[in-house]
Amino acid sequence: MDSEQNPIMIHLVSSPNSPEFSHLTHSLTHSSLIGLDAEWKPNQTHHSTFPTVSLLQIACQLTGPDNSSVESPVFLVDLDSIPLQSIYQLIKDVFVSTNVLKLGFRFKQDLVYLSSTFCAHGCEPGFDRVEPFLDITSIYNTLQPRQAGRKLSKQTKSLATICQEVLGISLSKELQCSDWSQRPLTEEQMQYAAVDAHCLILIFEVFKAKVVTEGNSVENVTGVLLSQLDLGLKQILDMQQNSNKLCGIKFGEALEIVQAIPPGFCKTVPASDEKVTVLLPDRANWMDDVLLRIVRKYGDKILLSESDRKPKISRKKAKKSSGRVANTRSPTEGGEEWQGPPPWDVTSGGDGCPKFLCDVMVEGLAKHLRCVGIDAAVPYSKKPESRDLIEQACKEKRVLLTRDAKLLRHDYLLKNQIYRVKSLLKNDQLVEVIETFQLEITEDQLMSRCTKCNGKFIQKPLTTEEAVEAAKGFQVIPNCLFNKNLEFWQCMDCKQLYWEVGFQLLFGPSDLVGLCMFYDKEIEIYTNGIELVVDCVATCM
Repeated sequence: MDSEQNPIMIHLVSSPNSPEFSHLTHSLTHSSLIGLDAEWKPNQTHHSTFPTVSLLQIACQLTGPDNSSVESPVFLVDLDSIPLQSIYQLIKDVFVSTNVLKLGFRFKQDLVYLSSTFCAHGCEPGFDRVEPFLDITSIYNTLQPRQAGRKLSKQTKSLATICQEVLGISLSKELQCSDWSQRPLTEEQMQYAAVDAHCLILIFEVFKAKVVTEGNSVENVTGVLLSQLDLGLKQILDMQQNSNKLCGIKFGEALEIVQAIPPGFCKTVPASDEKVTVLLPDRANWMDDVLLRIVRKYGDKILLSESDRKPKISRKKAKKSSGRVANTRSPTEGGEEWQGPPPWDVTSGGDGCPKFLCDVMVEGLAKHLRCVGIDAAVPYSKKPESRDLIEQACKEKRVLLTRDAKLLRHDYLLKNQIYRVKSLLKNDQLVEVIETFQLEITEDQLMSRCTKCNGKFIQKPLTTEEAVEAAKGFQVIPNCLFNKNLEFWQCMDCKQLYWEVGFQLLFGPSDLVGLCMFYDKEIEIYTNGIELVVDCVATCM
């Protein structure tokens, strides 16, 4: 998430006797809106059991007396450290509390894994429901402008895409497949986990503002009850305007009518000579009117059936595994460790120019490789099949870079043309590829390729006047660059313009292993050898 956003208050809960646990308990009982997410160590193979959840993220929205948001802490509940029985009832009560709206993104799978994890530690029967619940995908679809005669696309977008479109925030998913069972968690993992839960609250706030602005056509039963508290039901129904409102409400909405009575209200009802006192729930986490309207109109629930609690094994995959074996080698015998030589090796008839194909799991690595002048392509389509990747790699004589262990099964079709990247972060991935393939990066290669499309630059630099003319209707050049007498370069393929920036780099041409932070308009190079000074190039994104 962008650094310009307010910092998130992160609390790691690893013990029931810690101040963080007390803060969590207080926040859950004083919040009417929470965001939920979970992390677990990904399984590389198909198992007969569910993964064990290592971390539960809970983002709370605490409100003041006037229902204004005053604090949004995020709690990272370390399920590998804290005794699960100490928090089981607390979490279960929150999941089913009618006073708390739960937000999530495709949270049903998370709930299945959470229930399995708690059941494995004696917390029977686990979790079977979350209610009321609102999925971020539903919110996103509601926020989309509707055109007459056209249906909304059924394609489910990722959380990162939704954050980008709704909030204008770039959400990194690099650590999604990291080892969440490893302790201690890194600062990067904690920040990633907190942002995943916190962004749910931010997206909901955008949705809530739209509901308030548009003024959804929901009957305001609250006004009737508040103004006629001392009247009986018969007297209220005798009034024409009230009768029309109340009689038009479905029986299933009776709960919302009761919840509309002001919190803290205590009514004494005479019955014979005794007095019965009806106490309402605490006001601390009572939903406001807007939240109630949203729950009433858009609220949903997650229910787990018995079949949901059992791991599903694809019959097709089971038949394949029992009927035949396409490749008897284990993944580590294929593309896990690089065998060589690469297809560009001159002894094998290659041209000596390294060329890579980065699949969707390491697509960000492609931009880093381009920054140091390496030819790095991406798949033709956004969701390529395995055969599409294989065909493109063979056709263009590239080494396929991936983090998908399943692709290693096709190593027999891509001899010496597939490599599984082990590092998680793009910076480390760049270092790994340079060292594994012994790539030599020279000064002339630095920023010699377009990071946008992988094209080559026009060799002759452009003047400011020529760049302005070339950018018309395509790219905006900041006015602050006009008086700096800079040289511009243009990609021959996509026509993107680049220019020099006012800082320099130190790097060793013989043993360059580095980091290219292109989107931040800077390049940092880590070296072990002789340092040389070169100019850097950047572009306005």
